[in-house]
Amino acid sequence: MAFGIKREDVMEWKLRIDQGQIAFLTHYWLDDRFPGCKTVTKVGSTDLSRLSEWGKQYGLKKEWIHHRKDGYSHYDLLGDKQKEILKAEGIIEELLNN
Repeated sequence: MAFGIKREDVMEWKLRIDQGQIAFLTHYWLDDRFPGCKTVTKVGSTDLSRLSEWGKQYGLKKEWIHHRKDGYSHYDLLGDKQKEILKAEGIIEELLNN
């Protein structure tokens, strides 16, 4: 279940994706399958090759991309991997602000 996210944040994430960028969106999220995880970061791009190459540097497999028909395909980052990647990308405040 997603919550604690503003419509304008989602629209900004989609706009960045539409512009061909690698876009990040962090929000609160609870799922019984992932106990202890309270947030998720969605990292998306319309360019799936670019997204896959981006993910490879962090050990993410292209098979882990959530493919969406609406064009907003993305990786879901959780837990320690989420923290590691956001820190490496210099946007750890995304996680700390949620």
